[in-house]
This record gives sequence, structure tokens and C-alpha cells, in this order.
Amino acid sequence: MSSLLKWDPVREFEEFGRRLAPWFGRPGRAGGSSMPLFDWAPSVDVAEEENTYVVSAELPEIKKEDTKVSMENGVLTVSGERRKEHEEKKGVRYHRIERCYGSFLRSFTLPDDADPSRVTATMKDGVLKVRIEKRPGTPSKAIPIGSE
Repeated sequence: MSSLLKWDPVREFEEFGRRLAPWFGRPGRAGGSSMPLFDWAPSVDVAEEENTYVVSAELPEIKKEDTKVSMENGVLTVSGERRKEHEEKKGVRYHRIERCYGSFLRSFTLPDDADPSRVTATMKDGVLKVRIEKRPGTPSKAIPIGSE
């Protein structure tokens, strides 16, 4: 029995983009470049509380051992890898695979009042939360608006 798939023009553009990726803007797959290639990017929320910045990243099915958080020169970096753990089994046909697998990297430049010595990270239910405390006594800077 054959099955029919509904035509999806977006899927066609995505496939076209994947085929062109090695030649335009995706170093590492073509030409033997040594630059790292990142396969996907998790969704992230960045919030500011009174004394803290909070970065929340969705990392479903990623072990904390496969995740790295670092902060250097005012830049917070979250990186890691989602591994494809299921094998293709005999008699199982995948009709659609939309979840991304492979390595990821997200970087965020933080304000000057973020204290790099007071960073904590926790992971619960597939959400990584990074809390960066503000330096004490650093008032927010108001910028007056003038007229021309």
C-alpha cells in the first residue's frame, strides 16, 4: 500500500536550504573548514529581576553531562549536544522527523553590572536556568532624552 504525503511548500524550501547550506554560510561541511558547525539552537528566554539576570533555555532530552555553561569577558555561553539515541529498527518507517539532534551553542553579552563570580546553573524538567547576580551597589543608568 502506498501512502500520499500532503505537499508542503515550506518543507521544500527547508530541503532546498539544507542542500545549499554547505556552500553558503555553513562552514565545516564543505571545503574542509576547521570552524565548528552547530546543528540547532535551543529556545531561550532572558529576564531581569531586581538583583539578578535569569537565562532559561529549553533543552529537552539533554543530559546535564552533555551541557556546558561558561562566562568569559561578559559573555554567557551555553553549549552542548542532543544525541540521537534511537536506532532505525527493522520494520519501523519514520514518516517525519522534526526534532533536531547534534551540537548547539548560544552566546549572550551581559550588561556591565552582571557579576561573573556569582553565576549558578540548574536543570529541571528539560529547562536549564542560569542565574547571574548583579554587582551590589551598581545603580541603573538613566539616559536623558534631549531635543534637537
